[in-house]
Amino acid sequence: MSTTTTREYTDTDLDEIFAPVFARIARGAVSREEDRRLAHDEIGWLKEVKFGALRVPVEFGGYGASVRSLFRLLIDLATAESNLPQALRVHWSFVEDQLLATDAAEREQWLRAVADGTLVGNAITEPGVGAVDRYRTTVTDVDGGYRLDGTKYYSTGSLYSDHILVAADHNGERVSVLVDADAEGVTQHDDWDGFGQRLTASGTTEFTDVQVRPERLLGAGYGAPGRTYATSYLQLVQLSVLAGIAARALDDTVEWVRARTRTFTHGSADLPREDPLVQQVIGRLTSAAYTSRTLVLDIAEKLDLLLDGGATDEALLDELEFDVARAQYAVITTVLDATTGLFEVGGASITSERLRLDRHWRNARVISAHNPLIFKLRALGDHELNGAALPYAWSAGSRTTS
Repeated sequence: MSTTTTREYTDTDLDEIFAPVFARIARGAVSREEDRRLAHDEIGWLKEVKFGALRVPVEFGGYGASVRSLFRLLIDLATAESNLPQALRVHWSFVEDQLLATDAAEREQWLRAVADGTLVGNAITEPGVGAVDRYRTTVTDVDGGYRLDGTKYYSTGSLYSDHILVAADHNGERVSVLVDADAEGVTQHDDWDGFGQRLTASGTTEFTDVQVRPERLLGAGYGAPGRTYATSYLQLVQLSVLAGIAARALDDTVEWVRARTRTFTHGSADLPREDPLVQQVIGRLTSAAYTSRTLVLDIAEKLDLLLDGGATDEALLDELEFDVARAQYAVITTVLDATTGLFEVGGASITSERLRLDRHWRNARVISAHNPLIFKLRALGDHELNGAALPYAWSAGSRTTS
């Protein structure tokens, strides 16, 4: 579709463009889950309407949407298919990095590429020993550029993407490298074996003697010391996924209860939808959906302020990091409780694989495990009690890399 107009897009405009696509995606959610079919077609539908260019300025062919508008639509997309916002998680931060870039020509080049449909995946986490202190994936100097070698796990979204943002070590420093997904020496595997979020394309990626042009070495990589907007931003994407899961779980459960005529001898009403205990379960679901959505959008408004100011306000960076950490507990516990409790509205028939209502809890449980809550809560407590700084970035692996 064309986005050559220079007018501003309102939320109503954006809904008119994207809501029909989300509805189309939602219709196939259960069958994709049954077949474990990666959502290549659905990603193609999103590219057709330039979903990846939501934050790209109108002058460069995008929609010029606010951060809040982006996250509102991410929740709606997660309601349709929770795998897709997670698969695109690093794409959004890549776009923000370009919006903040000081090199005008390079900034415009990448923003126009995104408006033309380019998507960016990631390869950050490493298997085994990992990268608590450093990455084993390395960038080596060669004549005229660099060489990339290493193996990454949880390469979320990369099988759907045109480029892969790789975290690596270069001469002892953490750096980001942008690699073409189809470059020689890049091998991707769809081997993610988690019991939820199965369609995020979060498998292993191998980089063997991959040639990297100088302009593709992008500077400080994930886990570099210092404050950054990226950790709160990326965590908020995860929370938007949970908000969408809660909303879809509510819709699916309400639909099932409304159509149900069977109840129990010790039930409180003739019809399940009239039973006050069943109504209470639905009440918890709608509360979970509302609470998680409200928290995500509230924090997204603060991200708008931060990013509009160039992401340099240290006090606001700290406030956002603190808010997202606190929201993580509220959203995770609320959504997990609600998606577990939804099965109380009926008997064994609600566990039918035809319905796949278990996917809501499985997806919520898996997305919640990415940044373990127990460690975040400890950091929050230390911050409140002792004024300790919050961890802006974290990596998984052994503390000893020898």
